[in-house]
Amino acid sequence: MRIRNKNFNIKQIADSGQCFRMNQTAHNTHGLIAFNRYIELQQLEDDVIEISCSEKDYELIWKDYFDLEFDYGTIVDRLIDGPDDFLRKAASYGSGIRILRQDPFETLISFIISQNKNIPSIKSCIERICEAYGERQSDSSKGVVYYTFPKPEILADAKKEDLRALKLGYRDEYIIGAARAVASGKIDLKALIACDNDVAVKSLKSLRGVGDKVANCVSLFGLHHIEAFPIDVWMKRVLSEYYQDKFDPTQYNGYAGIIQQYMFFYIRHIHGASV
Repeated sequence: MRIRNKNFNIKQIADSGQCFRMNQTAHNTHGLIAFNRYIELQQLEDDVIEISCSEKDYELIWKDYFDLEFDYGTIVDRLIDGPDDFLRKAASYGSGIRILRQDPFETLISFIISQNKNIPSIKSCIERICEAYGERQSDSSKGVVYYTFPKPEILADAKKEDLRALKLGYRDEYIIGAARAVASGKIDLKALIACDNDVAVKSLKSLRGVGDKVANCVSLFGLHHIEAFPIDVWMKRVLSEYYQDKFDPTQYNGYAGIIQQYMFFYIRHIHGASV
């Protein structure tokens, strides 16, 4: 399945810190595990991507996952033509980033794990959890064996010492607590998709181990509230160095999360951060 879209760059999305199971497998090619499936994506040209899926799966899953019905180009053009010099450069540099519509539970657990870890370490932890608690799958056409992300009910019954053996450290209790909250219905992630961002963030922060940054990441990347504006150490650097801590995300009402991704991606490039 070939997609033509000038604001769709797989490497930029994979390196943008929002998804931890999209990895480069060959030149211009990435493998992705999501929704219990494995697909490969190849950047054929700047505006052409090949997705290894059927037209039916594209319509049912991947068109929505990659948010391909949303017009990112208008936002990029607006920023490039705007008065903010940093955002002009950031939007131009990261113009292929899109906000993925990921599984909310996977996103919640992934960002609980992400605290005080770099991206390679986060990815390793997630793969260990999937191998220990997910389901083994294979794609014979590509010669790939992979593991699905575990269901809430499975992680809810996990033992703390078993999770700790996967090198999760203090996060083991948070993971079990979050999984139990979702499995029991105490936290209804599907209902939070229909809420506004403030309500979703407040509900997520009721979970032990979920603070403002993690809650906003889950809201943006798992619930697709694109008005969410997560602030981590990189974003603090942007806001301090370039805006003297006076940046107001509400001026980009309704799409501040997209602005955040351009900022995050560009500041890491400026400082030479590795994936």
